[in-house]
Amino acid sequence: MLNISNQNVAEEVWEQVPRQSRPELLRTYASRKLGRILAVIGIVFLIILFLPWRQTIYGTGTLTALTPQDRPQNIQNQIAGRIEHWNVREGQLVHRGDTLLTISEIKDEYFDPNLPERLREQLAAKRGNVAANLAKIAATDQQMTALRATLEVQLESARNKVEQAQNYLNSDRADLVAISTFYETAKARLLRYEEGYKNGLFSLTDIETRRLKLQEDLAKVTSQRNKVNSSIQNLANARIELANLRAKYGQDLAKTLSDRSSAVSSRASSEGEVASLRNKISNVAVRRGLYVVRAPQTGFIVRALKAGIGETIKEGESIATLQPEAPVLAAEMYVRAMDVPLIQRGRTVRLQFDGWPAIQFTGWPSAAVGTFGGFVTVIDVVSTTSGKYRLLVRPSQPQNGDQPWPKQLRLGSGVQGWVILDSVPVWYEIWRQLNGFPPALGTEPTGDNTPVKEDKEKAK
Repeated sequence: MLNISNQNVAEEVWEQVPRQSRPELLRTYASRKLGRILAVIGIVFLIILFLPWRQTIYGTGTLTALTPQDRPQNIQNQIAGRIEHWNVREGQLVHRGDTLLTISEIKDEYFDPNLPERLREQLAAKRGNVAANLAKIAATDQQMTALRATLEVQLESARNKVEQAQNYLNSDRADLVAISTFYETAKARLLRYEEGYKNGLFSLTDIETRRLKLQEDLAKVTSQRNKVNSSIQNLANARIELANLRAKYGQDLAKTLSDRSSAVSSRASSEGEVASLRNKISNVAVRRGLYVVRAPQTGFIVRALKAGIGETIKEGESIATLQPEAPVLAAEMYVRAMDVPLIQRGRTVRLQFDGWPAIQFTGWPSAAVGTFGGFVTVIDVVSTTSGKYRLLVRPSQPQNGDQPWPKQLRLGSGVQGWVILDSVPVWYEIWRQLNGFPPALGTEPTGDNTPVKEDKEKAK
């Protein structure tokens, strides 16, 4: 008989059992044992279904710097030139202000080694021109003052002549009125004398005397009228002289103003040229300082993008890549769009870096080995072209035996991460995975994505 059980049956008893019953006896015992095993497995499975399961959101990415100033940057020259000497090599640590390379000038307008002195000479000449224009402006101002004084004197004399001519005219007109009155009186008397002569009251001599008197008065009237006309002409001439004087003064003043405006314009032009020359002198000084390309900050020269001596580089062309010395590292992870609403700033993250062996238990992160802690600090508001969202994860303060991030980490290294969510039963997680539902949301996320107090303590 085969020894397949710990309980042995006596040989004589086994021989007494009919052969056709022996398989039934063996089958019954094995079935009971299998049933017990299955029952134990079922109980264990039921217990496992109600065990807590920590939900996570998986993402992959690379290591980057938290701030833009700590990320790799291309060093660019501000002017075009020809490489004369390299002062660094790839992988070398440089400090802010260290000389990286020296270039020489390639633009012919800056070839003159005495260019600053030449420009200073031009500047001195232009400043002399400005001084001459200032003197000319002062001279024209004095000339205008003299013209105004002369005009006042001449205008006063011309006004007096006009007033004098007007007075003469008024006097002559008054005399003309008086003489005309005498003439009319003499004419009336002559008529009365002629009537008296007809009546015999006056003699012919009296009539002739009156006629001579009338002729004398008529001659006086004619003479006075001529004097009035002469006075009118003199008044017109005086007024014309006054107008001519004003016109001549206006012409002289306009010419002087034109000369002054020309001097002011020339002065402004000269001052503009002075400013342009001063700017050019400053530009030349700054440009000569740019012949030496310096490190913008402390870091390592990762790669030289230009090589050799005598190679020409363009303005604004990249010549080397610089990696800052001590960047603040952060993990750049990408997650699905459906998982983003469940993530808030300050959420705990477990990270696995390329090159560091690790065992990650998705449902029980506390049992993971070789992973490192972190927390979410940035959540992008827009997705990438692939439809995923970017997270930035900073290292958290090590707790409960957790290890800090390795110092050997480098930017660009691969990283895998699990954003830790809430705990649910195992049966719920299986049901969720089978139906393709997103992870459960235990509490409503805050709208401003502000880290809670616990998360802020992690960031310290």
